[in-house]
Amino acid sequence: MPGPTGHVVVVGAGLSGLACALHLLGAGRRVTVVEREAGPGGRAGRVRLGGYEIDTGPTVLTMPHLADEAFAAVGDRLDRHVGLTPLHPAYRAAFADGSSLDVHTDAEAMEAEVRRFAGPVEAAGYRALRDWLTLLYRAQMRRFIDANFDSPLQLLHPDLARLAALGGFGRLDRRIGRFLRDPRLRRVFTFQALYAGVAPARALAAYAVIAYMDTVAGVWFPKGGMHALPRGMAAAAADAGAELRWSAEVSDLECAAGRVRAVRLVSGERIACDAVVLSCELAAAHRLLGRAPRRPVRLRHAPSAVVLHAGCDRTWPGLAHHTLSFGAAWEDTFDELTRTGRLMSDPSLLITRPTAHDPALAPPGGHLHYVLAPCPNTDVGPGAAAWRDLGPRYRDSLVAELERRGLTGFAGSVREELLVTPLDWTAGGHAAGTPFSVAHTFAQTGPFRPRNLVRGLENAVLAGCGTTPGVGVPTVLVSGKLAAARITGGARPLTHRAAPLRARTAAVPLAEGAHDPA
Repeated sequence: MPGPTGHVVVVGAGLSGLACALHLLGAGRRVTVVEREAGPGGRAGRVRLGGYEIDTGPTVLTMPHLADEAFAAVGDRLDRHVGLTPLHPAYRAAFADGSSLDVHTDAEAMEAEVRRFAGPVEAAGYRALRDWLTLLYRAQMRRFIDANFDSPLQLLHPDLARLAALGGFGRLDRRIGRFLRDPRLRRVFTFQALYAGVAPARALAAYAVIAYMDTVAGVWFPKGGMHALPRGMAAAAADAGAELRWSAEVSDLECAAGRVRAVRLVSGERIACDAVVLSCELAAAHRLLGRAPRRPVRLRHAPSAVVLHAGCDRTWPGLAHHTLSFGAAWEDTFDELTRTGRLMSDPSLLITRPTAHDPALAPPGGHLHYVLAPCPNTDVGPGAAAWRDLGPRYRDSLVAELERRGLTGFAGSVREELLVTPLDWTAGGHAAGTPFSVAHTFAQTGPFRPRNLVRGLENAVLAGCGTTPGVGVPTVLVSGKLAAARITGGARPLTHRAAPLRARTAAVPLAEGAHDPA
């Protein structure tokens, strides 16, 4: 970035904005963070409902060393602010035929579980798959994920040949099928394509890197819920000298001679700056910039989700911290979500029970359940307004489905609830009514994804899931770092080196009386 960059205003205090702020602070910049909400978090927000502490965004944390890297930029540590518990199992997968599988990230434990579940041939296939996922991750991370792109020509690197040799440009379901024949096991290693907004039959095999993060690198739970992560990042930023401005909504940018000169707030206040990072929603960033970049084809968005947050007076022993409840249908489900725009006729659900590892998130005797049901976005499915009437009906059908799948008495156990539908995502400024932003089709990945540089403004940068490298907690944290690197030139202070996270992060003991699903 040419010109002065001494004072940077970061718009948005979500995970990407806070990661960016920490990396900028570590590189010696003065940072002001402005956030329209009353506190940090963005998508990873928090709602208190009748004594239940509800995470309103992501519930699955992988690759926590990427967060630790942001803390380390200012000489701090993740474990000083957030206690992490590794989850064993990472998931429990429950299938329509009544079988279940605990998904372990430890190789030996998972091999034994696969052998029990599907026999020795599939267990050997799992081992080979795990090795392939590890090689795939190594071929992609530094070159294609943790990297700024200025041209598609940057793809021309030996790592591209390695990725091709690994089959990364084939189709995800076929590549996984080379290792595993059991269709249930194949679902465990391909459902992550939904995060990318593409059906496994059409997704690039390279997206199996998400399965690496889930099933090899490990899944963690922050004590206090996922919101503890942005809260800790904001505290570290404040300790390092950042000015954090809450309830400060940006109205427009003051630009002159190809540079942003100031950020103006709805209150009328003007904050002069040398550079600006827009980590807000991509559509909101384009509104502030006064234009969206021209693309030959309109952006495609990922499917959306209906989320039922249910504070209950009981729980069910078959639920792990994260439970994947698969319906019998699979290919038809993705077709409904991404092409025909119909609600899932045989839903696959993610059920998260954060009180399994932190009972303090509920009042005494209470249990918190988060039920996520993917649904079409408002571009291909029902419009946002339709969900005003559709939402309550769909909520009742979800509850009935949970009861059919063994959560007997769920309907009567609910004491507090919050239903979130595409209507709510739209009201929050999410394009196409989806919190999962722009889909990871080939034409919207890597150098073809909306860039984090803004054409026509030499000191404005984008961060967040709508830009490089994409959707998900790990990639959003990387996005903040990449945005900071645009401003600083990528220089990192040599004095701030973090020890490996696994060596320093001790498991947080379960509270007395808490149920450990392992």
